[in-house]
Amino acid sequence: CLQTLTIPHTILQKLTVNFVACQLCALISAFWFRLFLHPSKTSPIIRHVVATLLGLYFAMFCFGWYALHFLVQSGLTYGIMILTGVEHMHKYCLVVALTYLSLCQITRVYVFDYGMYTADFTGPMMVITQKITSLAFEIHDGVANRKHCGEMVLTLYLFRRMPSLLEYFSYNCNFMGILAGPTCSYNDYIGFIEGAPRRCRDYKDERKSSSKLRHSEPSPNMEVVRKVTTSFFCLLVFLSVCKVFPVERNIDDNFIANTPFYAQVVYLYLSMLTTRPKYYFVWTLADAINNAAGFGFNGYDSDGSARWDLISNLRILKIEFATSFKVFLDNWNIQTAHWLKRVCYERCPYHPTAATFILSAMWHGAYPGYYLTFLTGIVITLAARAVRHNVRPYFLHSSVHKLVYDVITWAATQIAICYTVIPFVLLSVGPSMKFYSSWYFSLHIGCILVAFVLPVKRRNLPLKDQQKSPVQESLQRHLEATDRTCSQKAKTT
Repeated sequence: CLQTLTIPHTILQKLTVNFVACQLCALISAFWFRLFLHPSKTSPIIRHVVATLLGLYFAMFCFGWYALHFLVQSGLTYGIMILTGVEHMHKYCLVVALTYLSLCQITRVYVFDYGMYTADFTGPMMVITQKITSLAFEIHDGVANRKHCGEMVLTLYLFRRMPSLLEYFSYNCNFMGILAGPTCSYNDYIGFIEGAPRRCRDYKDERKSSSKLRHSEPSPNMEVVRKVTTSFFCLLVFLSVCKVFPVERNIDDNFIANTPFYAQVVYLYLSMLTTRPKYYFVWTLADAINNAAGFGFNGYDSDGSARWDLISNLRILKIEFATSFKVFLDNWNIQTAHWLKRVCYERCPYHPTAATFILSAMWHGAYPGYYLTFLTGIVITLAARAVRHNVRPYFLHSSVHKLVYDVITWAATQIAICYTVIPFVLLSVGPSMKFYSSWYFSLHIGCILVAFVLPVKRRNLPLKDQQKSPVQESLQRHLEATDRTCSQKAKTT
C-alpha cells in the first residue's frame, strides 16, 4: 500500500490510514491470540483455524474479492504438491506460483491502472509465493534429496512430511503476515502454533548463552512496544519529509541544467533516504505483530536477554551505516534475501548472482523500473565484490586507515544504492533512462570495467564439498542415524 511515490497525496493518505487500521487490528488480535489461545490452553487446530479466518477477514477488508487470489494460488500449488512426486514438486510449485503472481501483476499494472495502487492485492501474493516455494523446497530437500540440502538442513529448515490443507492455508494466510509478511520457515511457524519452537539458528550465540537460558517463556511486550514506537516514528518521518525531497526532481530538466553535479549527488542521496522510512514502518510493524502473538523468539543473547529477531526483515542502523553493497543487501528485506538464497543462489550452477537478481526482478512485478534496478544491481554487486577483495586488505593494518576506508566505502555504498534503486521508484523506462543519461551511465561503465579488470575469488565449492563445522557434522550424523533406524524398522516390519 505504500510502495510508490506516484500516488497523489490524498490517495496516499487514504491507503495509509486503511493499511494502518488493519495492522493495528492485527496487533490487538495478536495480543489476544497469545493470551487466550496460548498452546497450553487450546489445540493447534483451533489456533490454525482462528489464525486463518482472521487473516482472510483482514485480506477481504483491504482488497475485497481480490483476496480470493490468495486462496486460488495456495490451492493450485497444494494440488501440485499432492499430485506430483517430491522429486520435482519444488520446480513445479516455483513455476506455477511465480507465473500466477506474474499474471496478476501484469493484469493489475497494464489492464487496470498503471502506477496507481488502488487495489494492490499482489503485495500479499508476493509473500505467499515465497512461502509456497519455501515449503516445497523444504519438503523436497527433506524427503527426496537430503544430501543436496545445503544450509537448509543444517539450520533446521528441513521438513519431512506433507502439511494438511488447514496447516497449509494457515501458514500462507495467517493474520500476522497476510498484509505485509514477513515470510518464515514452515518449521518455525508450526513450532509456534504447536507451542514447540525450534532452537535458535545462531548456534554460536546459543552456546555462549547456554548457561543463562531461561525455562520460562519470555514476554515480548517490551520488544513490541519498541518496534511499534519505531515504526510509527518512521511513518511520521516519511509523511513529513517525502514531499520536501521528491524523487522526480532528479530528472527535472531545470534541476539537471542548473545544479552542480556534487549538489545533484547530495540531492539524490537525500531523496532516496526519505523514501526508506515507509519500508521501515511497514516491516517493523509487521514484525511487532508477529512478536505480539508470540512468534519470532530466537533464543537469548550472551547477556541472557531474549532475542525476537527470528523473522525480522531489516536492521535500520546497519542499513544506514552500511559500508558495502553486500552489508546493505544483507540487512534489507532479510527474509526475501534468505528466500532467494535458498531457492536460487545455492542451487544455480552458473552465474548465481545474475540468476538471483533476475528472479528477484520477476518476483517484484511487471514495472520495467524493477528490471532496470536489478540488472544494474548485478554489475554493482560484482564490482563491489571485486573492490572489497582487492582493496580492503590494504587498509586493515591500522585503525586510522580502516576508519578512512569505512568512511569512503560508506559514501560510495550509499550513492551506489541510490543510483541502483532510483528506477525502482520511478517505475518507467523513460524517466529511469533520463536519470542514467544525466549521469552519463557513469556507475554502469565504471563497475563493468572494475569487474573485468580486478580479479575476484572463485565461487565456493558446492555445499556438499565444503568442510562442515562440528555442529553441521553432528546434525548430519543425526539425520543419517535416523535413516538407518527407519530402514531397520521397515525391514523388521
